[in-house]
Amino acid sequence: MEYAKLGNTGLDVSRICMGTMGFGKPGNSMFPWAVGKDQCKSVVGKALDLGINFFDTANIYSHGDSEEYLGAALNSQANRDEVVVATKVFFTPEDSPNSSGLSRKSIMSQIDKSLGRLNMDYVDLYIIHRWDYNTPIEETMEALHDVVKSGKARYIGASAMYSWQLEKAQAIAEKHNWTKFVSMQNHMNLLYREEEREMMPLCEDQNIAMTPYSPLASGRLARDWGASTKRFETDKTARAKYDSTESQDKVIVDRVGEVAKKYGVERADIALAWLLQKPQVVAPIVGATKPSHLESAVRALDLKLDPKDIEYLEEEYMPHKLVGALTDKDTNFTR
Repeated sequence: MEYAKLGNTGLDVSRICMGTMGFGKPGNSMFPWAVGKDQCKSVVGKALDLGINFFDTANIYSHGDSEEYLGAALNSQANRDEVVVATKVFFTPEDSPNSSGLSRKSIMSQIDKSLGRLNMDYVDLYIIHRWDYNTPIEETMEALHDVVKSGKARYIGASAMYSWQLEKAQAIAEKHNWTKFVSMQNHMNLLYREEEREMMPLCEDQNIAMTPYSPLASGRLARDWGASTKRFETDKTARAKYDSTESQDKVIVDRVGEVAKKYGVERADIALAWLLQKPQVVAPIVGATKPSHLESAVRALDLKLDPKDIEYLEEEYMPHKLVGALTDKDTNFTR
């Protein structure tokens, strides 16, 4: 396993982050492909065996089941001081006042609920899941600073926003000597590269670690175009992200298959190897519900793509509609 510093910090994280959005009660209406507690423990155990020390969850995943299952698996198999646990705040299943968003009241409530489900005293990385247009960013950044100073989180991160929003938040934090974001969890893969325009240069300039989600485009980069899985058939969020660009994306997926055949590896290896060579990409978040998913991801660390193959994979890309960052009119869950 390779390890890297998380942006401008001294924190060591594995270059593969295990995502746990697929942890939850099987048949859960939120994520029908979710796997139960015993399977989660097995997958986490495999991650630890492979040297993965970086785990990502969120308060919204399976309405808290993901945090609960991840915490149980880590607490029974890992040394807490050696693993890095990230969770998120913004979305909640409740539709009542003060239950979601990034107000001080919501942040202070949700961090305690997350820690309770994880059965941990602190998280290493506390991430805002989206930008909150209804709360002053000053209120949010001060509340996050207080969460860190209280010892409930070691660092803070951001996810899926516009680059101007990240820059504004960092400027506010610097002005008041509050804790700044050290990571950006953004949507990025061979089928969606809009982050290369502004977010990636900003993160490079400020040494903010990038931990992209959906590195395999919800599995589309890991299989033949005509293949199908339970998640492919039931994941409405993924279909909303990718269905509208099928014709242009199919060309890229086919090329991933060609390059994989050339190197004698799986398609997922190629997609991850491409992402790992991008500046500021510290650890792609690989959603895993089977131990084999992690074995494949770790293989990609040893795969160095020829520049000509990188160019071949990239040259057919066409601009996509922005997916991930919310506008002031959005309320839907898109990650």
